[in-house]
Amino acid sequence: MAEQDSDLEKTESPSQRRLDQAREEGQVARSRELSTFAVLMAGGAGIWLMGGMLSQQLISLIREGLTLDTGLAFHSELLVPRLHDLSMSTLLVFLPLLGLLLAVAAFSPLLLNGWLFTLKPLQPNFGKLNPITGIGRMFSTNSLMELAKAIAKAVVVGGIGALVIWHNKNAVLLLVSEPIASAIPHLGSLVWGSFAAVMGGLLLIVAVDVPFQLWEHNKKLKMTKEEVRQESKETEGDPQVKARVRSMQREMARRRMMAEIPKADVVVTNPTHYSVALKYSDSKMRAPVVVAKGSHLMAAKIKEIAKEHNVPILEAPPLARALHKHCELGEAIPEALYTAVAEVLAYVYQLRRYKQVGGTYPQEPHELPVPEELDPANAAL
Repeated sequence: MAEQDSDLEKTESPSQRRLDQAREEGQVARSRELSTFAVLMAGGAGIWLMGGMLSQQLISLIREGLTLDTGLAFHSELLVPRLHDLSMSTLLVFLPLLGLLLAVAAFSPLLLNGWLFTLKPLQPNFGKLNPITGIGRMFSTNSLMELAKAIAKAVVVGGIGALVIWHNKNAVLLLVSEPIASAIPHLGSLVWGSFAAVMGGLLLIVAVDVPFQLWEHNKKLKMTKEEVRQESKETEGDPQVKARVRSMQREMARRRMMAEIPKADVVVTNPTHYSVALKYSDSKMRAPVVVAKGSHLMAAKIKEIAKEHNVPILEAPPLARALHKHCELGEAIPEALYTAVAEVLAYVYQLRRYKQVGGTYPQEPHELPVPEELDPANAAL
C-alpha cells in the first residue's frame, strides 16, 4: 500500500512531453508583475524621450482651446465640430506614446516564455461554471498567494512612495513660493526621483515573482511515478517488449557470429577466459578481421565449434586478451598487433601445408610481440 501511495504522489519533474502539451494548451508561466514593470518602464522612457514634443503640442492645443472665437460665440452649432477637432488633435499627440505602451503590453509576456499562440484557452469549458469549483479556487493556496503578493506589493510600493514624499516634504512645500519658471523643472525632478524609487521597489517584486511563477508552474506539472512509466510506454514502448526485442537481437547476432566461426582461419584463446576467431583474405581484406569473440562460456562454445570444423586453435593468452579488449566484431585488428597476428597466420598456413603434403610439423609460436599497453592484464597491474 505504501508503494502504491508513493506512485500516486506527484514527486517527479515534468517531462519535456508534459511541458510541450501544457504549452499547447496555453499553460505557461506568466508574471503579471513583470508585465506591469515593463509597461511602466516603457511609459517612463516614452515620456522622457517624447516629453519635450508632447509638452509643446499640448501647450499649443490648450492655447488654441482657450482662445475666444467670436464666430463660435454666435454659432453654437460649430462647438461640437470644434470639440471633435481638438479631441482628435489631442489623441494624435498621445498616439506615439499609446502605441509604445500597447506594443510593450502585448509583447512583455514574451520575456518569460516566448511567443505562444493557441486557441484552446478560448474553447468553452463548462466545468469552470461550477460554483463549488469556483469557491474552491477562491480559497485555494494559489488565491491566498496572490492575495499575499498584492498586499506585499501595496506595502512595498506604498512604503517607498511614503518615504520619498516624507524625504522631499520640505521641497514640495517650497514649490509654492518658487517662480513658475524654476518650480516646474524642480517639480519634474521630484516626480522623476519618485518614479525611479517606485520602479526600484517594483523591480524587487519582479525579482521575487518571476522565480516563484516558474517554480509554481513546474510544481503544477509534476508527475507521479505511474504517469512517468505510462508516458515512457507511450513514447518509447513497453520496457518488457523492448527488453524482449533486444534479447532477440542479441540472439540473432550470436547466431550470425557462430555461423562465421567455421569460416575463420584460426581461433586464439586465453585458453579458458577468452576466445577470438580471426579471418584473413589477401584479395578482400586490408588486415585480419575478428569474426567472433567471447569470454568464459561463450569462449568455450567458440572453441567447441572450431574443433567441430577443424579450425586451428592456438593458445596465446596476451594476444587473446588484447584482441578481445580492443577489437569489435567485423573490425580489422589494430596495427600494433599486425606482427603478432602475422606470426599466428604464418603458423596456420604452415599447419595447412603439413596436413596437405606432410613434412615437418610446424612449431607453435611463443612469446608473441603484443604491446604491453594493449594487454588488459598489464593495465590491471
